[in-house]
Order: sequence, then C-alpha cells, then structure tokens
Amino acid sequence: MFKEWGFLISEMMALLILAALIGLLAGWIIWGRRKPDDHGQGAVARLSGDLEACRVSNREKDRKIDELERKLQSSTTKIMSAAAALVEGEEIEFDDTTDQEAGGATEGTKPETLSAPREEGPDDLKKIRGIGPKLEALCHRLGFYHFDQIAGWSDDEIAWVDANLVGFKGRVTRDDWVAQARHLAEGGETDFSKRVDEGDIY
Repeated sequence: MFKEWGFLISEMMALLILAALIGLLAGWIIWGRRKPDDHGQGAVARLSGDLEACRVSNREKDRKIDELERKLQSSTTKIMSAAAALVEGEEIEFDDTTDQEAGGATEGTKPETLSAPREEGPDDLKKIRGIGPKLEALCHRLGFYHFDQIAGWSDDEIAWVDANLVGFKGRVTRDDWVAQARHLAEGGETDFSKRVDEGDIY
C-alpha cells in the first residue's frame, strides 16, 4: 500500500514539475519576446527626449552668446567713438549734472565774468583742446569770452568753473584749459589750434 502511495506521489511531483516547465516555456514565449521590444522602445524614447533637451539647451546658449556679442560690439563701438572724439578734441557730454542744474555748484570762487565780449569780439575758444561748440556756448553763457580770462583763473576759480560746467564737469582741469589759454592769449599757437584754423576739427 505504501509503495502505491509513494508511486502516486512521485507521479504527482513529476506532473507538477512538468506543468511548471510548460508554464515557464509559455511565459517565455508570450512575455519573453515582448519585453526586449518594450525596453528597446522605452530606451529609444528616453534617448530621443534627452537629445531634444540638449538641442533646446544649445539653442538657448547660442541665443545668449549672440546677445552678449551684440552688446560687446555696441559697447566697443561707443568706446572707440569716444576715444576718437577725445583725441580730436571734441566734447563728450556726461550726465553728471545734479547740483548744477538745481541752482549751481558752490565749490571754489567764481571768476570775474563779462556780460558781453569786448569790442574786438570773442576769441575762438574752440582753439582750446576740449572745448567744442557746445562748451564754447556754455562758456559764453557763464561770461567767459576771451583767452586771457581763462588764462588768469586761480585754482579756486578753476574749481568753481569745473563744478559749474553743466554736463561737462571737471573739463577745465582734465584738459588743462588754463595753460592752453595762456599760450594762446600771448599770441602763440598749438598744433590743435592750427588744425582748428585749417578747418580740420570743426
């Protein structure tokens, strides 16, 4: 009897093992062939997404680089233009007028001024390097028409004029107007004044 039971158990185990093997084989046939395909498609999708993200990032970087290059070019052009203007003695206007526009600066001592030029007419102040048409007109409004006026300014008076040149603060000291005016007032000439006379500057 026990032998029969042992035989039956052996047969059942064999059948179970066989069923398990058949199940594994069926599973491999059904799912094993799909999964590599699914994984491959997922990998392709992920790689495609990463590639597109890189392209977008590169386009944004290129846009920023182009923008920075345009700004650099614009700044370089302005700097070169300003440098060339200074070399030629042209006037560069700066927006530093705060206390002047509010009623005049109080630094230094105001020089002696004239209400109008002398009978012989005003000197051509544009012969002083750093004084262009706008600054000459401003000097006239302040009461300065002649080289000898500028040539006689003291340090205190220079400080006053420097502080009251609306839009051109500090130009007297920076361009050394007094030394140039002194030479011109004595009847001398400078290379710059000759170029003004010849019409090369203004």
